[in-house]
Amino acid sequence: MKIRMIITAISVLLLIAIVWASYTFSQIKKTAREEPPNDIPYILILGAKVNGEKMSKALTERAKVGLEYLRENKNSKVIVTGGQGPDEKITEAEALRRYMLDNGISEDRILMEDKSVSTYENIKFAKKLYSIDEAVIVSSDFHLYRAIQLATEQGIKAYPLAAETPKVVKVKLYAREILAILKWKIIGD
Repeated sequence: MKIRMIITAISVLLLIAIVWASYTFSQIKKTAREEPPNDIPYILILGAKVNGEKMSKALTERAKVGLEYLRENKNSKVIVTGGQGPDEKITEAEALRRYMLDNGISEDRILMEDKSVSTYENIKFAKKLYSIDEAVIVSSDFHLYRAIQLATEQGIKAYPLAAETPKVVKVKLYAREILAILKWKIIGD
């Protein structure tokens, strides 16, 4: 009798976990498919790994998507974000700034937040530095759901703009993000 109760309890917990993970995955996919409106005053490109001074594939994809929005929305300014990791020669924000300049975005449209080391800090520090109330958040498709939720919690009306995640790491990153969302829901930040 006791073993049957334990098996039932474990089965119920597993079912709840599967349902929650499925729901979260669907929210991630739904958010990534949304298109932001035009002429939002700021776009916020969330940082990602820099290899020495070279942007990682993820950061490059974010930069390309952000650049396209900036080219189509001439009044929008970009806030490039991200601090410097121990194996990075420059900050993620500096790598993004250089990319924007190299691709014709004028210096006066580029704002920097270069102290953050997490998604939460990217958004928090950018809001504090530039008093943003509304922004397009640019990140990898798997990451946008949580980023939009974090921005909303900080009083920013946020719109997602998804960069493609490389197929070779997609399953791993989606699984990791579902766990990160669970941690955020339980602990915060």
